[in-house]
Amino acid sequence: MGWKVWSLAVVAGIVGGVGSALLATQSGLTGGVRAGAWSTNVSNGAASADPWTRATVARAGLLALSANQAVYFDRSTDSEGRALDARCTYRLSGGPQPAAWWSVTLYAEDQYLARNTDGASSIDATRAGSGAWSALVGPDRPAEGHWISTRASKRPVLMMRLYRPHSIAPEALSKIVGPDIVRQSCAGEKV
Repeated sequence: MGWKVWSLAVVAGIVGGVGSALLATQSGLTGGVRAGAWSTNVSNGAASADPWTRATVARAGLLALSANQAVYFDRSTDSEGRALDARCTYRLSGGPQPAAWWSVTLYAEDQYLARNTDGASSIDATRAGSGAWSALVGPDRPAEGHWISTRASKRPVLMMRLYRPHSIAPEALSKIVGPDIVRQSCAGEKV
């Protein structure tokens, strides 16, 4: 009877370990520091990152730079706290960020770029200019202005990258005013 108990303990240990690893890494790159609705973990890409952070980065397929080179914030909700929906159109608006350069890129729910051919997956400091800016985020290209396509993404996630941030101190990062995202319309429903 002793080997049955040991076998059961080994199986329970394996299931528990794999289950906890999946649970800990399924939430993407969130955690650590929140700046409004944007979230980051400054351990991404760091040599001192704990095993769970390393597993999350590996599972997401992110080739993360160290925090003094780039900080990655993500966001999956609009200004009302609703999950982003690829069928909806949003206004993303912001201003300069405390970094040498920045970008906001849309990813599909699998944490990869949406598989479409629109050529409209992001906005950055070069396209936005140095002042206040806005872009539409949605399935339909507007007649004019900046656009980030949600086609082929279902439940999109926005990632804001700050390259060579002015500070990587958690207190400074938590005070960053990231772009706001307001739902404008949604296919088949009133907003």
